[in-house]
Amino acid sequence: MITSLLVANRGEIARRIFRTCRDLGIATVAVHSDPDAGAPHVREADTAVRLPGAAPADTYLRADLLIAAARAAGADAVHPGYGFLSENADFAQAVLDAGLTWIGPPPAAIAAMGSKTGAKRLMAGAGVPVLTVGEEPTEADLPLLVKAAAGGGGRGMRIVRDLAELPAALAAARAEALAAFGSDEVFCEPYLPTGRHVEVQLMADTHGTVWAVGDRDCSLQRRHQKVIEEAPAPGLTARQRTELHRAAVDAARAIGYVGAGTAEFLLAPDGRLAFLEMNTRLQVEHPVTECVTGLDLVALQIAVAEGEALPAEPPATTGHAIEARLYAEDPARDWQPQTGTLHRLELAHPHAEFTTTAAPAGLRLDSGVDDGSTVTVHYDAMLAKAVAWAPTRAAAARRLADALARARIHGPATNRELLVRALRHPAFLDARLHTGFLTEHAADLTAPDGKDTPLAALAAALADAAARRTALPSGWRNLPSQPQVKRYRAADGGEWEVRYRIGRTGLDAEGHPGTRLVESAPGLVLLETGTLRQTFRVAAHGTAVWIDGPHGATALTALDRFPDPAQRTDPGALLAPMPGTVVRTAAAPGDTVTAGQPLLWLEAMKMEHQVTAPADGLLTELRVAPGQQVEPGAVLAVVQPA
Repeated sequence: MITSLLVANRGEIARRIFRTCRDLGIATVAVHSDPDAGAPHVREADTAVRLPGAAPADTYLRADLLIAAARAAGADAVHPGYGFLSENADFAQAVLDAGLTWIGPPPAAIAAMGSKTGAKRLMAGAGVPVLTVGEEPTEADLPLLVKAAAGGGGRGMRIVRDLAELPAALAAARAEALAAFGSDEVFCEPYLPTGRHVEVQLMADTHGTVWAVGDRDCSLQRRHQKVIEEAPAPGLTARQRTELHRAAVDAARAIGYVGAGTAEFLLAPDGRLAFLEMNTRLQVEHPVTECVTGLDLVALQIAVAEGEALPAEPPATTGHAIEARLYAEDPARDWQPQTGTLHRLELAHPHAEFTTTAAPAGLRLDSGVDDGSTVTVHYDAMLAKAVAWAPTRAAAARRLADALARARIHGPATNRELLVRALRHPAFLDARLHTGFLTEHAADLTAPDGKDTPLAALAAALADAAARRTALPSGWRNLPSQPQVKRYRAADGGEWEVRYRIGRTGLDAEGHPGTRLVESAPGLVLLETGTLRQTFRVAAHGTAVWIDGPHGATALTALDRFPDPAQRTDPGALLAPMPGTVVRTAAAPGDTVTAGQPLLWLEAMKMEHQVTAPADGLLTELRVAPGQQVEPGAVLAVVQPA
């Protein structure tokens, strides 16, 4: 029996595993890097062990430090979570060699699936259909997807639509794969832009039982990384579902699999299924399977590791569950990751609270952050996973979209608006899903939201005045006077000037005739226009202001009335869009460049981000070098337009 378990991971998945451990009466041990010293998963564990350093390569990817931490804390088992070393056969073997219980499949099974190229050969031998491309791709094979053989999560992947682009794509994928997984092996497979990503949750014990615990659709992706997942996969015929489950079980049996895992497949538009890969670990999207089955997959992992036998058959699925990954990123700006302080993450709902249980429930929240957490450049940008369960798919989508729309999220920009629009999109509701969905509908999903920003800005100014007033309302005058003036900048760069007076007749706001101030407080403003009364909740942190109103959330930055001319940047200056590390450069001062030409690459949150020339011209300055850390807004280069 396991008495104390170390989670060799961080954030949301560490908290998720700790939750089950508390239910089972198992003591918990957390590990943490220096940036994570105050993270929620560290506070929630019974014991925490420091891993000195910040970069994953120095902390969460150090097998020797993780095993030493388990020994120092007296843990007798290790759960790897997902990511980091969760699919590293050498780490699994080292845990076993240290006399600890490994909560995962046998090292041999991990090794068999560790290389996607090797896994495909093995699956083909077992009769499982696979996607293949010859060693020398031709025009007939286009488009191609270059993939890292040793990893996943969208890293080390490139789409190639022209053979002339293949060498550069291979080089970029190899560099990213080496940095992320320690191996630069890559391969090519056919890219089906309208194919669906479907998968089967597997659970196997040491007594020969292998479960296909239902299926999922994870087709809504950005940069080959999942964003919205659901169970069961909609629109499958009974024959397709049977074929899918049989192929997954055959794949598991072919490698003597034990524990939780996932077999991933591509469903082509013509209905053909092809094996993609097998993830020898718990998946990020496992909550949707838990919600439709009532299972606790982490508890089952632990039970299997302790030698318990599974029942002959898994439980049947009930209803439908949909999960949305909330990321600190800006979809309208090429999914740029965002950093900073998360002042508030409140996904409460007026009719049902989010739960953290694994049983079927209306709403569930799995999060790695709390109010006040810092989102850093070192790790993945995911803040939380919001899950909704309902008897039908349409009801689950509506419940989740409504909960996300009502959420109060104050801090770095997120993909919340895109998630809400995707869940409400007619094509999604009709289950017309494929891996290019977000790209195909990008115009609808990232267009300006049409919120009443001027009215939100007025609410922000009135809340600010309420926070400053003493005996009399700020701006109140017995006689006519100059209006109060407040300026704000919106997230899209637009600026808004608020001008108002508060006198004997009440509020007189320019641009808002007939609008009456019902109530104002530092965090709450009620405005009435005609018979329509609207409530705005306002939160300010420094110059950043968040206004949650009836039509959604608005983020504004309060501006100085007299800006400092020294803060202006020269025309043609390229500013760092995020904190990160310069990976490499592709031009030098004095070079003639063309619009869109790559000048340098920044690495942030485990992804590379290209910085390109804004116009044709001359690169007059390059102020950074490979290996250099940069902060948001730092001048990287200057291009003098032709």
